[in-house]
Amino acid sequence: MRVLVVEDQRQLADSVARVLRREGMAVDVAYDGAAALERTDVVEYDVVVLDRDLPGVHGDDVCRALVAREAPTRVLMLTASGTVAQRVEGLGLGADDYLPKPFAYAELVARIRAVGRRTRPAAPPVLTHGDLRLDPAQRVATRAGARLPLSPKEFAVLEYLLAGRGRVVSAEELLDRVWDEAADPFTTTVKATINRLRAKLGDPPLIETVARAGYRI
Repeated sequence: MRVLVVEDQRQLADSVARVLRREGMAVDVAYDGAAALERTDVVEYDVVVLDRDLPGVHGDDVCRALVAREAPTRVLMLTASGTVAQRVEGLGLGADDYLPKPFAYAELVARIRAVGRRTRPAAPPVLTHGDLRLDPAQRVATRAGARLPLSPKEFAVLEYLLAGRGRVVSAEELLDRVWDEAADPFTTTVKATINRLRAKLGDPPLIETVARAGYRI
């Protein structure tokens, strides 16, 4: 899942980004509304976590702009005001969900995953292929009943390939959907991660390389 966190309180924004990355999400950060609009012009995010009370370009204006584009991006709005009237107003702007500050990170993660599921076809709560089982909510992957010691990026790549249901996924697509803006598009990051993942998955091999096209399970 590719997520943009838009929050002018830098410490909070960076803290949220760290939590989401530990959950296997690809996260970019914008500290104001203008930067958020610039980033969403270039990248199609699954979810934008948007502080409503931004200086300069207000969060309401950012939300309106995102909704006007009719893109599949979902908006989770944050605000220090948690009144019913404020929530209704925020949802009326086109936000998909609304979370008052302060919030628990566990709830934020759950809400992001919930609204993010609306951007793509419904997938089963547990992804399986043969004796491979992956539970995105619990962040657990097993093969033949044995838990796999996957890093967050390895887990995210495996989840993305399983969710593809046999579709060939290019290295470029994996880099765009699993990594964030800090990733160098000219590195062998994807190939190296696939190789580590194959080693951890064991035999018989599950990830197929399709020449000049990408990977699939």
